[in-house]
This record gives sequence, structure tokens and C-alpha cells, in this order.
Amino acid sequence: MPSQMSQMKIRIVGAGLMGTSLALSLKSAGHELEMIDQNVDHQRMARDLVGANEVVNPDLIIIATPVEYVLEVLKEQYQANPDARFIDIGGLKSNLLLEVATIPGLNARFLGTHPMAGREVVGPEGARADLFEGRAWILTPSSQTDRRFLEAIKELVEATGATTFELEPELHDEQIALISHLPQVVGSLLGGELDGRDPEELTLAGAGLRDTSRLAGSSPDLWAALLTMNAKEVLPLLESLRGSIDLLIERLEEGDREGVREFVARGNRGRALIPGKHGGTGRNYDLLPIVIDDKPGQLAKIFAECEAVAVNVEDLSIEHSPGQLTGLITLALSPDDAIKLHSHLLSKGWLAHKPRSA
Repeated sequence: MPSQMSQMKIRIVGAGLMGTSLALSLKSAGHELEMIDQNVDHQRMARDLVGANEVVNPDLIIIATPVEYVLEVLKEQYQANPDARFIDIGGLKSNLLLEVATIPGLNARFLGTHPMAGREVVGPEGARADLFEGRAWILTPSSQTDRRFLEAIKELVEATGATTFELEPELHDEQIALISHLPQVVGSLLGGELDGRDPEELTLAGAGLRDTSRLAGSSPDLWAALLTMNAKEVLPLLESLRGSIDLLIERLEEGDREGVREFVARGNRGRALIPGKHGGTGRNYDLLPIVIDDKPGQLAKIFAECEAVAVNVEDLSIEHSPGQLTGLITLALSPDDAIKLHSHLLSKGWLAHKPRSA
């Protein structure tokens, strides 16, 4: 395999959302790319989007097919390209790694990977070059994985803006069940409860319903495969979820307000455990509301004030109603930065309001 930082000849098998997004990201780094897919329309669109051509003797072959086809395609590509290196980007690992270990010569040339990224759309038309920025990307090396190959893939992955983490394959599948598969089930359950309803009943739906049902828009074929293939890890989580629902029903039937409050509070505590950026430790932020005039350049001026006092904005939201002469910008900062910026903005005449905990 070429040394780190060198340009490679890369073949991506699978021109869906993930494969095409990866191709767009890798293309910007100067790699030579080929896109192939059994779906001729997907292949054509992906090649047009990426500007990909055929490559001869690829250095790296990336398997970006649906998870149930990864092993079959991997075997085919290895037989035709025994000198290449291989990675996949599928969502399950333990069974795949066991199968790869039985194929002579492949184990040292293959690395299982899984980017924790995606969208509810399928196909190359939803592809984004920035899909992996700020996301975790899991690597599951075996004891036979060549270390230089592993380091080269880490560098390749991190060039997409992702952060790499190494996990044992079995632990990967266990953790993915909790952080990815269970949320999908909950989203699909909620979306399913809306199925068959009179559209008039949903006229008043707001952001809460849209946000919590977002995952219900995911591909049925993709998730049928993932959930059934990882049933061993998913089923205990569903049993626990069923127990929580049964307990809530019991508390509601009994009019147990304190019990219902604890149900919601438990959710608060669990959500607070979700890590911050790049899988790092979660951080608490304060929210600093600023009322601004509805005219161009206000946001840029606020960021100039942030730079002047060397504070770091972690997130922001903007609220503005049509016809209103003012708007509200809310900045998320560390508690110390929020206090510092609040004081500074007041001294400069901005309508900054007291920071509050997020």
C-alpha cells in the first residue's frame, strides 16, 4: 500500500449515500477514484457527481454495499484483486470478522470500519462531502491487521473530518445496538403510531414530533437487515424498553405523579451522559440570548465581538418572525465565556441578556 499521505487508486463498491459521500470527500484529497454499483442509475449519478473513472490495480477497495452483501462482494473483489487492501463501512462487524478470518491471505489485508454518520435519504443524490465531519469512525482491527495499513486508514479517515476509535468487533456490535439501533426502533415505533391517522390530526404537529420521528424516514430494507443480523444485541434492549413502558403505564393508571416525574427525570439523566463533540466528554454550556436588529451583518458583528474577547462559540440558534424588526440570537458557550461575553456586549451597547444554563 502507498505510504501515508500519498494519493491512492481507490475503488468504492456501492454508490449509495455513504459510498458516494465518501468518494466526494476523498476526491477533494486528490485520490484517484472509481465507483461501481449493480444499480446502473446509482453508478452513473455517483460517477458524474464525483468525476470518477475506472482504475486499474486499485491500492484500496472500499466495500460500501448494504451490510448483508459485504462479505460476498469482499470475496469477489479479493479474488480479482489479491494485491489490494480492503475496508468496509458497514454497520456490523463480529460475524464479518469471523468469516474474513477463514479466507486465506485476506485477514491481514482487511480492516473493518464503521463511520457513525448517515442521513434518512438513500442513494447518491443525498451524498455530501462533509457527511463525516465531526463524526466518530470506528475501526475494528484483528490481531492480523498490518499496523502500517491501520495507520494509513486512520489518516485517510481523519482527512474526511472524522475521529477514529478502535473497538473489538463484538463490543462494536453491542454498543451500536444501544446508540444506533435502539434509537431507530424508537423512531420507527413513533412513526408507526402515526400510520393510518387522518392527516387533519397532524396539522398542529411541531418540532417535537418532527425531531423525535426523524429516524422513521430511514430505509426499511437497510434497517430490516441491521436489526435482524444484530438481534442478539438488540433484543435485551427492547426487553428493557418494554419494561420501562409497562412501568409508565402502571404509574399513569395509578395516578402516580411522582413516579411519572421520575420517568422523565431518568430521561434527563440519561441524555446528559451523551458525549460532546468527536465522542469526547460531554460539556455543559450556558446560553447567551442577544436581541438584534433585523438588518444585514449583525451576526458577523457579534462574531467579531467574540473574537475581540477570545471566546469560543460552540453553537447558535436564530429566531426571527416575518415582519418583526428584531430577532434573537442565542449563543452556546462555556459558563466562563458566557459571563465574559455578556459583560463585553453590554459595554458595547448590545441588547445581551443574562446567560442561563442549557
